[in-house]
Amino acid sequence: MIKEIDARGLSCPEPVLQTKNIVEKEHAERIRVIVDNEAARQNVTRFLESKHFEVSTKQADKAFYLTGKIDKDMADSEIIKIKEQENPCTKKIMIMVAGNRMGHGDDELGAKLMIAFLKTLKEIGPELWRLVFVNAGVKLTISDSESLPVLKDLEKDGIHILVCGTCLAHLNILDKKEVGETTNMLDIVTAMQLADKVINI
Repeated sequence: MIKEIDARGLSCPEPVLQTKNIVEKEHAERIRVIVDNEAARQNVTRFLESKHFEVSTKQADKAFYLTGKIDKDMADSEIIKIKEQENPCTKKIMIMVAGNRMGHGDDELGAKLMIAFLKTLKEIGPELWRLVFVNAGVKLTISDSESLPVLKDLEKDGIHILVCGTCLAHLNILDKKEVGETTNMLDIVTAMQLADKVINI
């Protein structure tokens, strides 16, 4: 039996939270989630895929119909992969970037300082785990940002970059994002919980 969630009209992170509840508490192996915006579509899809669902999407009547079916083979192989990669000795540092400038006062200087900061992040070494962009910080991840090459380089080196979908949608730049994964508050809170240290910029 397929479980269905109608999350139209709900803002982040409610569609993902409702999906998480069905998947984890009712152990659903088939699920259909209806959402009405691109950020929710990306967030729910990514959550289901992280739980080893194969996801298909249909769009009709200004809504996205996401159908997920558990892929048991993928789930088993992922468990083996995670165990092989686990390194409990490595600390995890998460950096939360809430603006596209560093500090207050001179905006031009603040923009230069932010780029310099991002370029220097590699010096943290393997402990750098997550970069999370919220509020005006999401502007650093879009197509015309001077920081984009730096962030793409960090992502290429294995740094996981999360970009707030609600923030992108609010600023009407969701379609301009070119680096990182569109995320939601559930992912951000979970990352904060898992991190050994959170640095706010």
